[in-house]
Amino acid sequence: MATTDSLESAGTPEKTETIDEYRIRRRAMVAELRPSYQAELAEGTDRFFERRREDCPWCSSKRLKVRLRTKDFLQRKPGTFVLEQCADCRHIFQNPRLSHAGLDFYYRDFYEGLFGRELGQAFEGAEGDRKQRHADRARAMLTHLRPKRWLDVGTAGGDFCVGAKKELPDTVFDGLDVGTNVVKAKEEGRIEEAYQGFLPDHATALAGRYDAVSMFHVLEHTVDQKAELAAARKVLRQGGHLMIEVPDPESHYARLLGKYWVPWFQPQHLHFVSVGNLNRALRELGFTVVAVDRRRPHIPFDFLGAFGMLLIRMQPFRNEPWLPKEPGKAGTWLCRTVFRLGVPVMPFLYFLDRLLGPVVSRIGFSNAYRVVARKD
Repeated sequence: MATTDSLESAGTPEKTETIDEYRIRRRAMVAELRPSYQAELAEGTDRFFERRREDCPWCSSKRLKVRLRTKDFLQRKPGTFVLEQCADCRHIFQNPRLSHAGLDFYYRDFYEGLFGRELGQAFEGAEGDRKQRHADRARAMLTHLRPKRWLDVGTAGGDFCVGAKKELPDTVFDGLDVGTNVVKAKEEGRIEEAYQGFLPDHATALAGRYDAVSMFHVLEHTVDQKAELAAARKVLRQGGHLMIEVPDPESHYARLLGKYWVPWFQPQHLHFVSVGNLNRALRELGFTVVAVDRRRPHIPFDFLGAFGMLLIRMQPFRNEPWLPKEPGKAGTWLCRTVFRLGVPVMPFLYFLDRLLGPVVSRIGFSNAYRVVARKD
């Protein structure tokens, strides 16, 4: 977890760009974007949300209760976001959910825009950790089959495909994502084929083409999770395998850290499905669940991430285009001072997360789980 200031050097397109040059360039980007954001916000934020649901989207029960109310701590875009939980099936979901206009507004300038090289990269972790996760996922699939063709849903720039290729050199990797990075990934040779959009929209054209389909931290972003699972089944061949990783809403960290538990990730995460609910849904679709792992998918960043979000929240003046105006020198100085005061704590929390990771992931604190299911 890091803030804009902490990632200034990482957010530069050229290694030769100094921090001061980056600040000037970013300030110009914000100034260019501010008029359009302010015009959009002048119309109000009600249109960014659908009407509140009275029933659970997973089981249709009307026994709902508020689990969490929070803000957009990362980008500081306006709005209050509510997560509700079903008292019957325990499914957790955003209610009211973002509308199409809201999805566009809150996703914009995160992964591919102003924040694309800042917060987006911060959540991926260190390069060595990412490579290890990619290899671990590929080896987990190898215990069930050696796929000839693999579709990675939500592939972004194809990093997983590149990493998995080292474990599976004979496998052809394709990617699907709503962003433009998937197209760039094909142009750069990181994947063989690129599909831009949502999986259900491509499922008919891709029916029966793949031995393996992966969804790594994708389902929580989708509007209709069951439709995504059905689409994944459609593009798989008979005997093909689906691999899913999602945040674990049953993690003890979720209650311990409250709104500062990073996997809540509001407002982008719309649904939080428990492993029991996911397994039942897969079986109903005709899958056989062949593996469940609630330990290895754990990403050790809970304490550092919570502290980082708290630190961001404590910075009262930031220069973002969705905020009415650029802060003055005093506000900028205050933000940097708050961040610098928090910097000495970060290494301690980083190593604490890593020290505790192997232990807590075995006793119900893992922040993610993995399911592998076979199409029968």
